[in-house]
Amino acid sequence: MWTYIIRPILFLFPPESAHHLTLNTFKGLCYIPGVKNLIRRLYASSKDTRDPIHLFGLQFKHPVGLAAGLDKDGKYIEALALLGFSHIEIGTVTPRPQAGNPLPRMFRLPLDKALINRMGFNNAGAIAMAARLKNLKKPQDLILGINIGKNKNTSNEQAWEDYLFCYEQLYPYADYFTINISSPNTPGLRGLQDKEPLIFLLSKIQALNQSKPKYKPILLKIAPDLDDQQVAEIKSIVINLHIDGLIMGNTTLDRTSLATTSHELDLMGAGGLSGAPLMAKSTQKLRYLKSLPGSIPLIGIGGILDATSANEKLDAGADLIQVYTGFIYTGPGLVKQICKRLPRK
Repeated sequence: MWTYIIRPILFLFPPESAHHLTLNTFKGLCYIPGVKNLIRRLYASSKDTRDPIHLFGLQFKHPVGLAAGLDKDGKYIEALALLGFSHIEIGTVTPRPQAGNPLPRMFRLPLDKALINRMGFNNAGAIAMAARLKNLKKPQDLILGINIGKNKNTSNEQAWEDYLFCYEQLYPYADYFTINISSPNTPGLRGLQDKEPLIFLLSKIQALNQSKPKYKPILLKIAPDLDDQQVAEIKSIVINLHIDGLIMGNTTLDRTSLATTSHELDLMGAGGLSGAPLMAKSTQKLRYLKSLPGSIPLIGIGGILDATSANEKLDAGADLIQVYTGFIYTGPGLVKQICKRLPRK
């Protein structure tokens, strides 16, 4: 139904309009008596015989989560949880509200089962998110991650203040935090992946985290466009500073081997590419991370459109996986489809 009816209708609308239409309609339907139970029966994974996954002090009922970006402000957590995710990551959220980049800023590449976006951390800010999460009725078995970033007009030298502000505002509500330094759509942000800025930023965050009465796991989200030397250096830094996990990766600037024509790509302009074309690159980087000395939990993102690609990520070393673009192309049944074909433990 999704592939042959719903998705073709939604693809008649501009991508960002379809995004808001879908989420708002879905959330609205959940207010109708009986609809929540129907959605659970249709899309949530059935009773699982696998052991839960224990990572950084948290228990995940299975490996499949929702990546940051789909629910930037935490407006749809209760509705999205009905689709069976073990964890949902909201954000990226910044200290102050910002509109993001000018429209249009999201583009479909149907031939490639991909998206290009240059959203630019559009969100209502950390204070607004905190006020919303204060009233959240989160399912007991759902892990909530909050992805935090810096405002566009904050210099990299002062970026640590933005990350700490978001952490402080949202500390009561997060099961874990993800530090996003890898979006290509905030000018200069990826410079925080360099050795000295990264050590400084993560040290500040860890010092604050360790001063709290309850420690919150900290993950770092890095770009698939890093070279092997950069990846190795980051893993070493993360282990030395006792950061709890690495997420590989974010969107890519790479445009090679696409079925979409160069003319169409030129019309779309700049932005990060996600979806099926990212699978090989992000999985290769994930596998390389796993091969490096030292043990740290890894989350794999990029190009997961079905159970086969999900298992490929897990085989490459991912402890958990997250979906976003694949969720848009494959539909709400993706989580259940993947969970049905996960190896039994």
